[in-house]
Amino acid sequence: MLEDVKKVVAVASGKGGVGKSTVTANLALAVAAKGFKVGLLDADVYGPSQALMLGVADGVRPQTTHGNNFGPIEAQGLYTMSMAYLVTEKTPMVWRGPMVSGAFQQMLTQTDWPELDYLFIDMPPGTGDIQLTLAQKVQVSGAVIVTTPQDIALLDAKKGIEMFRKVKIPVLGVVENMSLHTCSECGHTEPVFGEGGGDRIAKEYDTVLLGQLPLTSTIREQADSGKPSVVAEPEGQIAGFFSEIADNVIAQLAETEQDVPTITFGD
Repeated sequence: MLEDVKKVVAVASGKGGVGKSTVTANLALAVAAKGFKVGLLDADVYGPSQALMLGVADGVRPQTTHGNNFGPIEAQGLYTMSMAYLVTEKTPMVWRGPMVSGAFQQMLTQTDWPELDYLFIDMPPGTGDIQLTLAQKVQVSGAVIVTTPQDIALLDAKKGIEMFRKVKIPVLGVVENMSLHTCSECGHTEPVFGEGGGDRIAKEYDTVLLGQLPLTSTIREQADSGKPSVVAEPEGQIAGFFSEIADNVIAQLAETEQDVPTITFGD
């Protein structure tokens, strides 16, 4: 159950399209590769993607346990739960906010999570109902903000940081995705979406730059194939980047001194 989870970490972005879900999957796998027991909750009810990224076939359903709870699906060594396990991949979730919040709360609190060192939550983009529900129901150990260097993404990332601070969730730091692109033909490297944005926003909000990731088709291709970079090429450069980010997240969590999440059932 959730009370058996030592640390809950939200991975969020102010806007979609910055690679948040890919970062979440690889980050969770990188932490697991260090010997920790890790869970991953796909909280993007409208657009769940973790099942595809972790190689879980469409049609796989969680087993119900005592009290109509769900048993998590094990994938790539992670304990996972997602709306993708409860509907078909072609089923659109045409729901209003309260229904989405209810579905998220059910997946969070009615999954029979085993004893976990870390539970990573792949948050939907933005600052809406699910973010508020999470803050109200669980003591979250910290939040990781994913952004790209471009100004519009940084603007939305700032809103995400402000939102977490308002609900008293520590911001562990910023991951800057798509930082540099290296041409496969000539080897020239350039910052396609600008440079230094992640570092600037980290300094502005007195947090840290957890790491930078390159703009490369390999990361996307491996995630789409159901084997994210950390498991597809565990000794590769990309896995190394994620390993460093995982080390930094673990170090930041150690400073928060918030060890055991507790559930509150108030309104």
